[in-house]
Amino acid sequence: MRAPDERFGLGVALVTPFAADGRVDLARLSAHARRCVDDGCSSITLFGTTGEGASLGMTERASMLGALARAGLDLATRVLAGVAASSIEDAAAQANQLFDAGGRGVLLAPPFYFKGVDDEGVYRWMASVIERCRSPRGVILYHIPQVTGVPLGSALVGRLARAFPGVVVGVKDSSGDWTSTERLLADHPDLHILVGDERLLARAVRHGGSGAINGFANFCASAVLPMVERGDEVPGITALVEILLRHPVTPGVKALVAHRYRDEGFVATAPPLLPLAAAARAELAQAFDRLVPGLR
Repeated sequence: MRAPDERFGLGVALVTPFAADGRVDLARLSAHARRCVDDGCSSITLFGTTGEGASLGMTERASMLGALARAGLDLATRVLAGVAASSIEDAAAQANQLFDAGGRGVLLAPPFYFKGVDDEGVYRWMASVIERCRSPRGVILYHIPQVTGVPLGSALVGRLARAFPGVVVGVKDSSGDWTSTERLLADHPDLHILVGDERLLARAVRHGGSGAINGFANFCASAVLPMVERGDEVPGITALVEILLRHPVTPGVKALVAHRYRDEGFVATAPPLLPLAAAARAELAQAFDRLVPGLR
């Protein structure tokens, strides 16, 4: 249960850099994770949507966790892992990999293959995953229905939180729907309500939100921090989101990371995602320089 004054802060949904041969670039990953912490991020989430987690296998995940540990990042306080699988066994294996490594917690997405499923079925699936975990902790439920096709409503969130008190600690709402966010904030003041859509972030914080797991923190954490810490609106960030949404989001975020740090090693994606075309990358770079000028 979240204490009244306890906040999650700004977590980065870390991008995954790939080398020319398609392998994860562990050196670049570790350096970028360290840079995000130095820029003000309080936690790192690997294997989320921005990190292309659904495209990463167990061996890759293990190597990435090991790389962050070797880089001196404290897994117990800093590092969460996204869980994205359709089978209970695979989801539990992904979660246990993080727990066995001593990590902080997991971002648990619902099963995404079958659509139009009842809340009861989603509850049984998610409860079964948690029950199969060794020493489960820090479970954040992941509501991103535009990707999974399976929404997590407030009633389902409450049922899981009651079934696993102290284990289910929050929700990441990446729906981009203020009605959903507002309902979660009103119904679950004892949970960390985190917002993935930067356009709603400051508003959510002003209404009691606990922070964010955020893709923009990869390349402009210092600009996002006022939104997370004080609920301040940052118009340039909101405008940049609108431009980013004209393109595939994860490749777009990676293009912005590459531009911000002048490092083309961040552009590559894992299939089925493709890198943005040069014209799209140029549009995003120009928008970033115009809208977030202090970070050029």
